[in-house]
Formats: sequence, structure tokens, C-alpha cells
Amino acid sequence: MTTPSTATVKAYLLDLQSRIVEALEHIDGQSFLTDQWERPHGAGPIAGGGISRILEEGNVLERGGVGFSHVSGASLPPTAAANRPEIAGRNWEAMGVSLVLHPRNPYAPTSHMNVRFFSATAEGKEPVWWFGGGMDLTPYYGYEEDAKHFHQVCRDALAPFGSGLHPRFKKWCDDYFYLKHRKEPRGLGGIFFDDFHELGFDQSFAMIRSVGDHFIDAYLPLLQRRKDMSYGERERDFQAYRRGRYVEFNLVFDRGTLFGLQSGGRTESILMSMPPVVKWRYDWTPEPGTPEAKLYSDFLVPKDWV
Repeated sequence: MTTPSTATVKAYLLDLQSRIVEALEHIDGQSFLTDQWERPHGAGPIAGGGISRILEEGNVLERGGVGFSHVSGASLPPTAAANRPEIAGRNWEAMGVSLVLHPRNPYAPTSHMNVRFFSATAEGKEPVWWFGGGMDLTPYYGYEEDAKHFHQVCRDALAPFGSGLHPRFKKWCDDYFYLKHRKEPRGLGGIFFDDFHELGFDQSFAMIRSVGDHFIDAYLPLLQRRKDMSYGERERDFQAYRRGRYVEFNLVFDRGTLFGLQSGGRTESILMSMPPVVKWRYDWTPEPGTPEAKLYSDFLVPKDWV
């Protein structure tokens, strides 16, 4: 098995971040702010740094964040190693690109993508490493052609690495992005995976590159298609209400958010995924027969879109 190369993974992730930001700037017409940050050794339990690229109040994106981070620490706490107790107490490092895009137009869907690499080492023991990530779509108003396109590109990204990966990662995504307390999905899914190392380092890394590289093809055509549609206050109000579900999931269930906060990560970068305008309403349901009701009945249900 090829020895994991953190330098190679890091170079890819930085390039991916730049390519995605460039593509988004071309659509939006405004530039992303670059916030480069560093946490030196001795300043806390985590050392390292990253580059947060943020666009707020853009022409198309009300808020968009595309972040890269590379952090490390000694003696991973048991709470952060709950799913893999054998890595508790090891030296560790994690790096990844994570993005969330919140368009202004309610007819344009929110999307999330993440690709990441984690390794934990201990003297005299084999390193433990894995890749994780995926992408998913969270529309406010559903369009069947958008759903089919997004899921088709997800399947295309995984096809070279085995026919079994897409149905497995699609189900994982449906199960993961589910608000148990609401008994509803966050969106219409995509693909999600974690602790992935079964193909060996070279092929596992190739698979994660394919997922990252396919994001632009999966999402940007949908943004281009919906960004100029006419909308009113009703649509904006529903968008803000549904964004509340996004916040609830990220703060209650999301593994990456919880790991970052529990391990002392940089809060501004961790929470850059939060939408800028959100509403909650007591015990509200959409009126039957409305486009808002159709989101629940036709799109917020696990479905084989391709």
C-alpha cells in the first residue's frame, strides 16, 4: 500500500479551492474575500491554519464560503474519536476543503460540498488514515430536472471506482442528512462517505479528487439556471424558514462541525456555513397544493433520481 502523502493531498485541496472560487466569481461578478489564518503551536490544543474564502451580499450569492484548513494536534480527545476509539490519544492531522453556498434567489438551491483527509499516528503503530466527504443539494423549490442532473453527476464521479459506491454513498447521504427531531431530510441528498480507505491510498485519493472535481459540473448549471428567476416576499420568507433546518442540522448533527468545535477549532471558519437570514415559526406547515407543500411531498423524500 502506498504511504499516505499529506503534501500531495494538501496541494490538490488548495488547487480545488482556487478553481471553485474562480468559477463562482465568474457567475456572481463579485470577488471573494480571502482570510488567511494561522494558529501556532502552544496557542491551544490545535495548531495549523487555513484560508477562508468568503462572499457576502454578492449579486448571486447572499453568502458563500469556500474554506481550506490544515490543522493538527496531540492526543486526540476521546469525544472527538467517538467513532474510532483506537485513535484516541494519538497525534493527528486533518485537512480539507468545505463549502456552503447560499444563493439570494429562493429558486436557486443551497449546496454543500466537502472533501477531507484525516490521519492519526502513534510511535510503533501503523498510521490510521481515511478520506471523507461528499456533496448534497438543499432546494427551497424543487425541480425534477435539477435533482436528476445533480444526482447523475454524483454517480458519474464515482463510476470509475466501482458500481457499488454510488448506491452505497447515496443511501449514506440520505441517512446522514436527516433531522431526526423533525423526522425529515435536510434536502434531496447527493453522496456522503466517511472513514474511507478500502481502495488503498492511491485509489482512495483518486476517488476523492473525482468527487471534488465534479462539484462545479453538478451545481453551477443549476445556479446559472435559477439565479435570475423572478421571486417575491413569499418565496424569500419560505427560503428563510427552510434555512432554519440547515442551521439545526449543522449545530446538532453535523460531524465536521462538532469535531471542529469540540477540538478547539477556529469558530469563524467552522460556522461560515451558516445562512445569513433565517426564520423559525411555531408549528407551521405549508398549505396543501402550494409549491411549498410540493417540496415536502415530492422532494424531501429519499428517491432514486437517476
